[in-house]
Amino acid sequence: MPDAESRRFTVTEDAPAKINLALHVTGQRDDGYHLLDMLVTFTAHGDRLSFTSADRDGFTLGGRFAADLGGEPGSNLVLRARDLLRQAVLAQGGHAPAVTIRLEKNLPIASGIGGGSADAAAALRGLQRFWNVRVPADQLAALALQLGADVPMCLESRPLIARGIGEEIERVALPRLFLVLANPLKAVSTPAIFRLLTEKNNPPLDLSGDWMQAIAANRNDLEPLARSLTPEIGKIAGLLADCGAALVRMSGSGATCFGIFPSLAAAEAAEQQLHRLRPDWYFQATETAAGE
Repeated sequence: MPDAESRRFTVTEDAPAKINLALHVTGQRDDGYHLLDMLVTFTAHGDRLSFTSADRDGFTLGGRFAADLGGEPGSNLVLRARDLLRQAVLAQGGHAPAVTIRLEKNLPIASGIGGGSADAAAALRGLQRFWNVRVPADQLAALALQLGADVPMCLESRPLIARGIGEEIERVALPRLFLVLANPLKAVSTPAIFRLLTEKNNPPLDLSGDWMQAIAANRNDLEPLARSLTPEIGKIAGLLADCGAALVRMSGSGATCFGIFPSLAAAEAAEQQLHRLRPDWYFQATETAAGE
């Protein structure tokens, strides 16, 4: 549910958490970008953006993790998305008036579940509705990639395979999954993880068998490195397994791990148990979108 402040706004757009069910590093380009094979899905839980008319542009923050979102306003991906989309709308003769944007920050910062990228993608989707405009799909995808390699995936916000640096997207018919997200509330630096990579030419995804078999047969090539830098990742993964998760893995560059459970009720029961064990950590039961 949106917070009380967000309910004043006229248009809202969800920014679902992005979960890397598997992430294989398959190479590296000459410009330094790593080539990846990723199986990705999106959860019902995430951040939320709200938009309302204003005399001049504004930006406010709310939600559990609002205080953790530092940096200069100009570095915020939501505001960069607003400015890029406005330029595109004005260039095609459209109208993009001032807007106040509220970001309800419900996801931990730097946690490997696409929070900033999901927020930027939600800004691109929500502002099109707010301004009553439609940017051509190829142009919108180019804007998303300009904001970051994860933003095109988050623009889709449905189960997919992403290759290249994340821009080669293929939708997949992945079923709904029931998860507990778990994070020890320690930020992990994605650049630091990639700097530690020594093996960069790993095999691509192998998605043979049913979906649970396929997920289990693959891996996250960044997880061993993240565990070496942040030992809490191993501890939180162990807690998920102890609570009955059928499969446990880290998402992205961490530190968020996910456990897959047989039902939402089982995931919610595990979340309650985990909160009792570590009330200082982040746990969230949720379900994912089903693929087409």
